[in-house]
Amino acid sequence: MSLNIFKASDILIPNGIDLGKWSVVACDQYTSEPEYWDRVREIVGESPSAYNITLPEIYLHEQDVETRIEKINETMKSYLDGEVFRELKDSLIYVERALAGGKVRKGLVGMVDLEHYDYHPGAGTFIRATEGTVLERIPPRVRVRENAALEIPHVMLLIDDDKKSVIEPLAEKKEGFEKAYDFKLMSDGGGIKGYIASPAEQARIFGELDKLADRDEFYKKYGINDKNKGVLLFAVGDGNHSLATAKECFERIKKELPKEKWENHPARYALVEVVNIHDDSLEFEPIHRVLFDVNPGDVLEKLKTSLDATVTPDDALQSFEYVTAESRGRLFIGKPKSNLAAGSLQAFLDMYIAETGCRIDYIHGDEVVERLCRGKNSIGFLLPPLKKRELFETVVKDGVLPRKTFSMGHAHDKRFYLECRRIK
Repeated sequence: MSLNIFKASDILIPNGIDLGKWSVVACDQYTSEPEYWDRVREIVGESPSAYNITLPEIYLHEQDVETRIEKINETMKSYLDGEVFRELKDSLIYVERALAGGKVRKGLVGMVDLEHYDYHPGAGTFIRATEGTVLERIPPRVRVRENAALEIPHVMLLIDDDKKSVIEPLAEKKEGFEKAYDFKLMSDGGGIKGYIASPAEQARIFGELDKLADRDEFYKKYGINDKNKGVLLFAVGDGNHSLATAKECFERIKKELPKEKWENHPARYALVEVVNIHDDSLEFEPIHRVLFDVNPGDVLEKLKTSLDATVTPDDALQSFEYVTAESRGRLFIGKPKSNLAAGSLQAFLDMYIAETGCRIDYIHGDEVVERLCRGKNSIGFLLPPLKKRELFETVVKDGVLPRKTFSMGHAHDKRFYLECRRIK
């Protein structure tokens, strides 16, 4: 019997329109590049588009934001009343996303039960956030969703399926499925193909997910001795604040309706794409740290004391590199504060920043860190890449990852809006 955490859904996909103009990148991308969104608007023109039913966050603080939200809700209704969509009843869509670099990311679109999701640190639910949720980011998103007739997701959930038993077998069977879509995405987004999984494959998928959720196997896999730890089946890889918004809207509905009316309410569920963390296309890149306006020698001295860190090599210990204008080396942590080097380092940095008021920045790329540390009053820390297995293990053991632990792909590789679902 399936756990029913991840389910088939009645999925709406655009019908008879230019899909290249319909599908746009997630709203939380290019938030400092208005020219990108200007270009999207030009590409879309008068064509029906996800651009018209989402709110790019770059516009979130504009004076006309409430008018934009009202327009979004009106446009959703007009799309539903018109012939913009066709509905795929009780469906899962197998997705192949050709990324700009040439790799193909495989995924599975369906809906999750928000009763099994909690974004708070220390949650023991089947679906959890991987990084801390910024609560201030939820209310503006609620204003967009609370009166919306549709949801159009960019949420990506990760499963730790090292045997590749859930999603990967679909690649060999896709030619026997009905094709839902096949087109090129705008602005270096690559291309995307979608196939409607057969009922037999749906049953197989749910069975394999139940195996991943087996409590005894889960404890054994991650070496967990605390039997109070809940099974983590889905870790949020992208779009956590959107999923948290869906959860918040549903919790409000629960307060307003008796149980028999909210139990099967469409807002109880959220449309997502599930991706295997072991998919070859997924690359976790570390996010480094640089402190400015500091005495590098003082930072290193206090860091060594706080973390019992030494330069003596020990592969069994967490480690990271430091870079200054005059030296470079690797430190090995004797007293880790977290399951990851990033967490142990961040615990010290938070304390040091609070004491000194110095400035920190989070940096992609070793060469950028090296360039920023040529000045005498800065020090950089180069962190190791997150190993794929460490993601689930750390969320289970530590609650959530330290902020700015890793990056999962470039902006143009993020999920594009495409499929919709009724939530009213």
